[in-house]
Amino acid sequence: MKTKHIAPAALLACAGAACAQSGVTLYGVVDTNIEYATNLAGATPGSSGNRVSMQSGGLSGSRWGLRGVEDLGGGLSALFVLESGFASDTGQSQQGGRLFGRQAYVGLKSSTIGQFTFGRQYTTLFQLLANFEPMAYSTQYEPAAVQTGVNFRSDNTAMYTGNFGPVTAQAHWSFGTGAPSANPTGGGNGEVPGQARRDSGYGAGVAYSAGPLGATLAYDQYNPSTPLGGGAFSSGTVRKAALAGSYLVGDVFKVMGGYRWGQNKNANGSVALRDDYFWAGVNYQATNALMLSLEYSYQKIKTINSAPSTQANPWQVAFIADYTLSKRTDLYLTTAYARNAGLALDQATVDLNATGYGLGAGKTSMLGAAVGIRHKF
Repeated sequence: MKTKHIAPAALLACAGAACAQSGVTLYGVVDTNIEYATNLAGATPGSSGNRVSMQSGGLSGSRWGLRGVEDLGGGLSALFVLESGFASDTGQSQQGGRLFGRQAYVGLKSSTIGQFTFGRQYTTLFQLLANFEPMAYSTQYEPAAVQTGVNFRSDNTAMYTGNFGPVTAQAHWSFGTGAPSANPTGGGNGEVPGQARRDSGYGAGVAYSAGPLGATLAYDQYNPSTPLGGGAFSSGTVRKAALAGSYLVGDVFKVMGGYRWGQNKNANGSVALRDDYFWAGVNYQATNALMLSLEYSYQKIKTINSAPSTQANPWQVAFIADYTLSKRTDLYLTTAYARNAGLALDQATVDLNATGYGLGAGKTSMLGAAVGIRHKF
């Protein structure tokens, strides 16, 4: 089945036969749209309103990057990726203003034992779920931070990826990752003498793909730190585990879905959040040029701050119509309706997800729709 979406994980360099030759490639995506969204939090406390605006990254985060490979002989090659995110509507750098905030790593790949990479990378959980996402991590409305965690890009990370026939095995270890949106009070530093656990993280998983069937199982853990004063820090624990599957029907339908278990604990061991997340959807290649995608997402919030949750559970329905004009350029419509949360299940009190779609005072739903253009180079 042809897929028209570009997930962030799909841009990992040298994952396949392209590693056979030496060279450096400049690549990128520019994605911009006009959006209408309802019931957004207003500029003054207690207010709300609708908004018409220009946005960057409806289907893919706008980016440019360099990736390269050198054939070292004997089935061994060296590789690197440097990838910079930017807002195409303003030209500003994203990921906190980092030059290469999306990805920055170097590594070695062996034709027999697999690939080892070192630097800022996507976590194992994020990468292994990429092929089981009906919206392909479309950045505008996909609840990626709720599903995979705010640490889905991790600094100081060593990763192994091995392909063994229909099975892919992957594991990573982060010596200290930064997640400023999750830890605005001073966490996200890591690699501190005598504090090996501080802001560390790790994960592992396997994926299977043969014929029409695909499946994956993955685990992720992140240990965000909180300052105690006097230079001391304590670490909490954020755990997530996911199971997903897909099935290809003929050459035009791909059905997929999954379940993610989550538990966030404070440094004292109390449960800050216990939730379950479910998703299901379909890709339909309506014509050679038109791809239609539909996804339903549901978050079951069980515990908040050690007490049973009394708030309504967030859910969202999202739809994409993507029309290809050429191999590099497409036009699209993306739309979503969220209940009990903002679009992308944005809800500041849940999993610290903050995508800029906070609900206005007294509102319980939000509708968003955008028409855009994406060009890949």
